[in-house]
Amino acid sequence: MKSKFSSRLLDKPYFVWAVLFIIAPLAMVAYYSFTDKSGAFSLSSISQIPSYIPTILLSVLYGLAATVICLILGYPFAYIFSKFSSKNQRTMVLLVMLPMWMNFLIRTYSWMTILGDTGIINTALTSIGLSPLKLINTGGAVILGMVYNFLPYMILPIYSVISKMDNSLIEAAQDLGSSKTHVFRRVVLPLSMPGVLSGITMVFVPCVSTFYITQKLGGGQIVLIGDVIETEFQSANNYNLGAALSLVLMVMILICLGVMNYFGADDENDGGVVI
Repeated sequence: MKSKFSSRLLDKPYFVWAVLFIIAPLAMVAYYSFTDKSGAFSLSSISQIPSYIPTILLSVLYGLAATVICLILGYPFAYIFSKFSSKNQRTMVLLVMLPMWMNFLIRTYSWMTILGDTGIINTALTSIGLSPLKLINTGGAVILGMVYNFLPYMILPIYSVISKMDNSLIEAAQDLGSSKTHVFRRVVLPLSMPGVLSGITMVFVPCVSTFYITQKLGGGQIVLIGDVIETEFQSANNYNLGAALSLVLMVMILICLGVMNYFGADDENDGGVVI
């Protein structure tokens, strides 16, 4: 009886936190989405959503591109340093997390000095007699900023799963005559899928909703849904339209999480480890 009371008491802080910082903000977004500036029920903001479908699709495209690049770069890196000694693994994890200790805005702003027309790269090119390149205010610069900022979120979940993998399964496959390629394709890759799915989710979601990266590295030339929402809230003071677009973004994110959890559940049943 006392243990039940203690467990209920321990649940209360999390319940209060969830209500204040999860349920209440979502309820406010839903409220503003279906009302007008006077607070009366209205579908005017919802009816404007179709005009922003190209922007939403562009956001998804950029998010997918950055996520695929992060996966291509992150999986081999996580796999390789998971084979290091424990001491070296801790060092590599520290190096992966080190950029995350710096402010997100500073990390993004630093790329402006690297990719700018008079930045480090173009200065080096002109110094050897080559023509400067158009690096800043392009789609490539935006994707580069996404990859740079969110790559650790792909590496760490994959590394966590692979480092905890049962080596006896790999040894058994090798003893049965499997090649290294076959072992990786039939043993390592399936068992690491929970980490891959977690990494994809943790990278794709912030990439789709980002706005600061596009503002600084896109220079206003690339407008994603996050930029539109930020403009509606900050500049246009149109909370209703901003909330309606945020609602669409939340639905997209929930669908993404649902798909990942669906496939992740199968992997968990097969013996994988879910982060």
